[in-house]
Amino acid sequence: MSDSDTQTEHSEGSAENMSSANEAVTETDHRLFLVVVDASEEMKVALRFACQRARNTGGRVALFYVMEPADFQHWMAVGEKMREERREEAERILNDLASDVNEITGDMPVLYVREGTPVDELEKLIHEEPNIRILVLGAGTSKKGPGPLVTSLAGKFSGQFPVPITVVPGNLTLEQVDALT
Repeated sequence: MSDSDTQTEHSEGSAENMSSANEAVTETDHRLFLVVVDASEEMKVALRFACQRARNTGGRVALFYVMEPADFQHWMAVGEKMREERREEAERILNDLASDVNEITGDMPVLYVREGTPVDELEKLIHEEPNIRILVLGAGTSKKGPGPLVTSLAGKFSGQFPVPITVVPGNLTLEQVDALT
């Protein structure tokens, strides 16, 4: 398995209890609402929307975290240590969010961690996981535009993406999201 194919998939929300998400999802055949995890405020709005939709429609939330590869290639041991630290940080963030998802939906989310570029890894995951039925993204509210992922997907795939994309305005409050779902 190459570095870009490295992924962690589990449905129990903890690094110690990792199992195959494919098996867990196939058993219940739930429609997955996929949320790309990052540090943005709009991600929180997208996550809330996905949780409410999953809860109200009998679906399940999936969280996707992409670790961008490090450019540090001088010393193999240092590069590997940096990769391990990024992986631990990804798992910590996903475990924290998994608790929030569980609180809202009553189910633990499916978690995915990959290394590579976000758009490429997202495209691969969606083609590999047939239960991902909707991609939920938050649109940024800054003058820079809706965000790099929203911009890239709208431009690159422009109507050819294999699943529907729901773009949630990042300026909505959690109460407004709840009222919409």
